[in-house]
Amino acid sequence: MRRPTDLYNPPLQVVGFVGTRRGDEERGPAISLNREEAALRLLADGELVFLHGPRRKELAPVIIDDEVPRGGVVVRDIAGVMVSDVIKLVKPDMDRGPGPARTELLG
Repeated sequence: MRRPTDLYNPPLQVVGFVGTRRGDEERGPAISLNREEAALRLLADGELVFLHGPRRKELAPVIIDDEVPRGGVVVRDIAGVMVSDVIKLVKPDMDRGPGPARTELLG
């Protein structure tokens, strides 16, 4: 059965990468994207999503930032992702019970 979030989830291009250092105020994995792109994917500020990159998957919170161009994302502290990579954001399926089904992804 298809869900509304499965219907339209176009890929995004990594347009920026931020690597932090120990002692930086804001640290850890995060994905910044435009408000319109977030609304298209039914994502809210602070919500966790899986980033599917060409080399691996990573779980990170969403940061809404209207300075990020449409169709692009800026990633922070996510290994295995480089500028110009094409990625896809996928919400984890939290409606299923515990167990192996928890790790299955939508999309």
